[in-house]
Amino acid sequence: MRRFAPKLLGKTLAKLRDDTRGAAIIEFALLAPAMFALLLGVLQIGLGMHAYNSMRSIAADTARYAVTNYQTNTALSATAIQNQGQSIAISPPYALISDNVVVTVEDSAVQRVTGASEMTITIDYRVPTVLSVIGIDTIPLHYSRPIFVVDLTPAASGA
Repeated sequence: MRRFAPKLLGKTLAKLRDDTRGAAIIEFALLAPAMFALLLGVLQIGLGMHAYNSMRSIAADTARYAVTNYQTNTALSATAIQNQGQSIAISPPYALISDNVVVTVEDSAVQRVTGASEMTITIDYRVPTVLSVIGIDTIPLHYSRPIFVVDLTPAASGA
């Protein structure tokens, strides 16, 4: 009986080697995490692009608010413009998360246009992540642009 044992063992190993049942599930188990990570990465890029485009539009809407107020001879402080920008950012259609968005408005150090005041609006946003399962936290975005408003000081208007 002993001399048949290696032959029996060889047949059993050959059977196991040739058996392909369950191979698809093993391949899926190996590839699925990478495929899901890629899918979530594409989703995260879409969320980031949406947030960046929202930030650009928020800056434009805030600049429009400042310019139209200055055109009616209503001088706004940088804080008032900043508060309006924050309000625009968290309300529809943008609806950014209020704890993740910071809007700042500052007078520019160098005034490039005579007869106008230049301010800079800066929006910082931390995009919520769908990639926390692979250890990626919120993704920071930064957008900045100038705002030019008519200078209402008496020296600029010739008075």
